[in-house]
Amino acid sequence: MKFLHTADWHVGKVLKGRSRMDEHRDVLRELVTAARTHDVDAVVVAGDLFDTSAPTPEAQSLVLNALMALRGDGRDVVVLAGNHDNPQLFEVYRPVLGKLGMHMVGVFRRPDAGGTLAFTARSGEPVRLAVLPFLSHRYVVRAAEVLTGTAADHNRDYATRISELVGALTAGFQNDTVNLITTHGTLPGGAFGGGEREAQSIFSYYFEPSAFPVSTQYAALGHLHRRQQIPGPCPIWYSGSPLAVDFGEEGNTPGALLVEVTPGRPAVVRELAFASARRLRTVRGTLEQLEGLEAGDDWLKVIVEEKPRVGLSDQVRDLLPGSVDVVLDERFRPVPAVRRAGSAARSPRELFREYLSATGRHDDQVATLFDRLYDEVTG
Repeated sequence: MKFLHTADWHVGKVLKGRSRMDEHRDVLRELVTAARTHDVDAVVVAGDLFDTSAPTPEAQSLVLNALMALRGDGRDVVVLAGNHDNPQLFEVYRPVLGKLGMHMVGVFRRPDAGGTLAFTARSGEPVRLAVLPFLSHRYVVRAAEVLTGTAADHNRDYATRISELVGALTAGFQNDTVNLITTHGTLPGGAFGGGEREAQSIFSYYFEPSAFPVSTQYAALGHLHRRQQIPGPCPIWYSGSPLAVDFGEEGNTPGALLVEVTPGRPAVVRELAFASARRLRTVRGTLEQLEGLEAGDDWLKVIVEEKPRVGLSDQVRDLLPGSVDVVLDERFRPVPAVRRAGSAARSPRELFREYLSATGRHDDQVATLFDRLYDEVTG
């Protein structure tokens, strides 16, 4: 069978106040065209379809129409929730999209309740697909309770819990079936794209490649925005985002993965590049140097190598209309006075770290835990 592996769409993303809805519309059109051109049997979307847990009606409309277009010609479409998505919203979609032949998983499900899908591909192969959406630290304990029916040991670490859940979801893999896994999370050694939510990508959210059994022919991952393969007991890939989500990702190659697999053999993977979204670039220089820059329709982060003055940002934007972020080179930034009055301008993370240092309690793990809780509450 052949299928497309994609993830991290982040529809609804706003780049420094600029909507990217038209870019997402174009890049999802590229994805649908790829599904038709390569006549794939299925499409796996490994999380983060939306950029926020409260997507706008426009963002929802775009995503749902793209999923229905991917479903065309009888393709199986499998979608799971990422850390940016609202799992309960996915559960609202689930019965409706299920009637249209799509599989959407927002929360952990037992293997016999939608956690492990069994279907026959259009090409004729029987498929077993284990689906594990993103799980927070809080939820992974509850998911294990649902699985085992016993009291949870809260001292077990995240990686151990994830490994147990994957083991349960893949227990039905057989030698004569196409055995696939899809999930959304962080594996150690993975290269970050630049736009990931940091507090849900750090060491306490890692799980090991060894969680995937050797009977797996392909693991389709989402979360890291850079397309890459991770060493492990089976082929493990992040598809990356179909467009550069933020300026830290300007060196990535946006696209998707075309995967071909038969029972008993590792998958063969081909990388597909997408080019319809606008490029993100960081440029620097004086106004005179910037004046001769060929920017096209790229989104630009501009680092200005001049002393600050009134109207400097406006001059840069007049020269380069695609400038969405204009900052001074650090050599020209004024040194701020050391005073407490500026605390309102600092982020909650910075204020918490300042508090820890001031009280002699600084601890990296405590600060990291604060980051994670802050993202869970505000995300």
